[in-house]
Amino acid sequence: MTPTDTTATALADGLARAFAGHFGRDADGVWQAPGRVNLIGEHTDYNDGLVLPFAINRATTVAVAARADRTVRLISSFGDADAVEFDLDTFTPDQAAGWSAYPAGVAWELERAGITVPGFDLFVSSDVPVGAGLSSSAALECAVALALSDLTGAGLGRPELADIGRRAENNVVGAPTGIMDQSASMLGTKDCAVYLDCRDLSSRPVPLGLRESGLVCLVIDTKVSHAHATGGYAERRASCVRGARAMGVGALRDLAAADLPRAERILDDVTFRRVRHIVTENERVARTAELLAARGPLAIGELLDASHRSMRDDFEISCPELNLAVDATRANGAIGARMTGGGFGGSAIALVPVADADRARSAVLAGFAWRGLRAPDVFTVLPAEGARRL
Repeated sequence: MTPTDTTATALADGLARAFAGHFGRDADGVWQAPGRVNLIGEHTDYNDGLVLPFAINRATTVAVAARADRTVRLISSFGDADAVEFDLDTFTPDQAAGWSAYPAGVAWELERAGITVPGFDLFVSSDVPVGAGLSSSAALECAVALALSDLTGAGLGRPELADIGRRAENNVVGAPTGIMDQSASMLGTKDCAVYLDCRDLSSRPVPLGLRESGLVCLVIDTKVSHAHATGGYAERRASCVRGARAMGVGALRDLAAADLPRAERILDDVTFRRVRHIVTENERVARTAELLAARGPLAIGELLDASHRSMRDDFEISCPELNLAVDATRANGAIGARMTGGGFGGSAIALVPVADADRARSAVLAGFAWRGLRAPDVFTVLPAEGARRL
């Protein structure tokens, strides 16, 4: 048994005991799904575009037991989260609120897909930071989706389960997100990114080779909280729809760099810059995957930097804290850095030589302190495998 297996077994045993302590009976099983870092490809997923995320070694874990009735009882290990109870026969999306909307939404979407879900008891624990742009919501959705698929014998494939999670987030939580986060959590492979075509949902693992190249992925959680269900994210999505309609295409994926001069002539400045980000970001994703395969991660730094500039200047979803994190790491050894996730806060990532990781981390902390900003959380992540039963 590897150290990773030993840790997973201990985690599963601990969560099973917590479940029994709260519900007075044994769980049927324990399931886990990871958060994700998006290496590159931001806001391209809902434009039928390309993304390159990877699952990380921070995850949400659920202990679940089916019930004989249609009652659902949800408890979180977060001390300030209230227990939630509802009946599947009377549940409607407008009843969902807070963290419970995610598991409730998954159950509701499974039923809409024709799968009869029994009542169930669920205890959840997670070390994915909430609001940090690392897909804590997708991790919860995917852990619950995999658990309920197993318990019902639905036998859904991982792409189908990822879509159940997306629909829960869109239709119950109210966040107009794409399919990237759930796909990364479901399809992740150790030491690899997931190259996902969000138009046909084809995917393949792309080896990252970080360790072989002497690099670590540093995450800087700025502590600036973001939420996809609020205005900025939805406004960017609406702007992309307007741009595609004005350009006469079904989605911005159908445009290439050669179309940008025409776009600049017929679109207003803001819409043009939104379109330019999506078009150039798709090209950066494809080029990043090519370079990883041909030359390894040391070759992709400039693409990460260009992605951040595009999000900062064209898509306007960065913030001073994210820009500071990127600039500080780039000035202290990082080969490339960018914000990651939907934006308006959350986290930045930097690929940093192992020998420079402490210097980059110290520079970020010093920069935030000098500007009187709340201290960020700076840590490394590893590319991990996707959702699984422990």
